Amino acid sequence: MRTSTDRVLTTHVGSLARPRPLLETMREKEHGRPYDRELFDDQVAGAVGDVVSKQAAVGLDVVNDGEQGKASFFTYVVERLAGFATDDGEPVLPPSWRREIEAYPGYYDRYFSKYTETVVPLRVMTCTGPVSYQGHDAITADIANLRNALAGVEVEEAFIPSTSPRGFGKNAYYATEREYLEAVAEALREEYLAVIDAGFLLQIDDPWLIEILTGGPGSEQAEREREAREHIEILNHSLRGIPADRVRLHTCYGLNAGPRTHDLMLAYVAPFMLAVNAGAYSFEVANPRHYHEWKIWADIQLAQDKVLIPGFLGHANSYVEHPELIADGICNYASLVGRERVIAGADCGFSSRASFAPEVHPDVVWEKFRALAEGARIASRRLWA
Repeated sequence: MRTSTDRVLTTHVGSLARPRPLLETMREKEHGRPYDRELFDDQVAGAVGDVVSKQAAVGLDVVNDGEQGKASFFTYVVERLAGFATDDGEPVLPPSWRREIEAYPGYYDRYFSKYTETVVPLRVMTCTGPVSYQGHDAITADIANLRNALAGVEVEEAFIPSTSPRGFGKNAYYATEREYLEAVAEALREEYLAVIDAGFLLQIDDPWLIEILTGGPGSEQAEREREAREHIEILNHSLRGIPADRVRLHTCYGLNAGPRTHDLMLAYVAPFMLAVNAGAYSFEVANPRHYHEWKIWADIQLAQDKVLIPGFLGHANSYVEHPELIADGICNYASLVGRERVIAGADCGFSSRASFAPEVHPDVVWEKFRALAEGARIASRRLWA
């Protein structure tokens, strides 16, 4: 992957708001109602073309398709993995969410009301048979849409996000949880390889690593860490043979806006995160619960061939970060790991679920990206003066 050899490169995490006409067609599709498949495909292709050109126009260097054709960054696999049944039951909330909700029930009652604006509710996926990959046509379309959108656009390179093999389903078929996760990982490997073979960077979206380490009430730290190591082992096996410098890992804390007083410290998470066979690591920084954590890299040995993608844009607030603040943050990281090993990014996706009312309005998102690009230019002048 490209690195910041003579200036600080910019990127983001992936999900961007979908246009309303596409959302309306997607809503019919996701609810199993009749819809115009040709129209949907055309709308997705057009939306990808639009967001790619906008990313380039605002100054992002490493771009993607905005996940325009996906209803969610992880439940999109409902169409791509065989062996699962779905229902509209209440999903089990991740541990960090439960802790926050128990601490601030009044706030989160209001917070979750916004999900009435999403295209489709969170579904419960249950593995009821052998898992296999059946999303070949879908990933082929993703690749074609992105490749077509990049024609005539000047950027450094492009990535396609794909979910990690965990977090979207429960096992009711395999003898053990490990056997189930290994089967899911092997199936998703087909998607990972398709992205790599197409010449794009692969981004693994993995908020579940932090959820495992957070654990539920009463869980033992030793068991959480054992489970996290097993998760990393399975993920790394699914990435076997893929050069690390073609892979980005994104991990985050799941919830968007909120008090977030139960977030784990990155100093604890980082050694686990760095054990994933990736060339670059994307994580939250702009969230004020984590902005100070740049200091941890003075004590953590980052391998010479690894890159950090700190998030300097908050994905859950409508403040547009000042470019000087972004530049300061970039320089802080560069002072500890080297200017060549910092790419400026965002905390998380700006529409991780397709919604008619994303948390940050798209007009503001594009302005945030402009600020990121300007902040990177300021930092570059300082670092390469």
